[in-house]
Amino acid sequence: MTDTGPFVSSFLEIEKGWIDYNNHLNMGYYTVVFDRASDQLWDWLGFGAHYVAETNHTTFAAEFHVRYLREVKLGDRLYSRIRILDHDEKRFHTFQELYHEDGWLSATGEGLTLHVDLGGPKVAPMPQHIQHRLAEQARVHAELPAPEGVGSRIGIRRKVKSG
Repeated sequence: MTDTGPFVSSFLEIEKGWIDYNNHLNMGYYTVVFDRASDQLWDWLGFGAHYVAETNHTTFAAEFHVRYLREVKLGDRLYSRIRILDHDEKRFHTFQELYHEDGWLSATGEGLTLHVDLGGPKVAPMPQHIQHRLAEQARVHAELPAPEGVGSRIGIRRKVKSG
């Protein structure tokens, strides 16, 4: 994690089974790539597999919105830049950008993640050390310009007829 910018994942390579009959990454697998990248951030925050085993708590995705901007194909390598946009003791709001190794933006993903006690299961407060890391990253990320596409809505834009 950096003190000046978004978290940057390692490179993730597009796998053969993720390619559809259009010869590009199937829409469902963009979420897999986003998820694998976010797992790296979750590990840094303290939410990895060890966390589940030790605490019986984990994270669940509550909502995730993908924008598909440019297609990727078999063998392409992508990395994700992830920002913490907001958080409270039980939830955090993230924005991810998937970049091709050549530097162009392929997709964005915006999500709301819940911290969950698996004993319920029910949404529960995160430990203080994780809340502190989230707060520090949210502070740093708030100083950056808002990412294009954050909070975007789905709909067909129509011209308004006058008169």
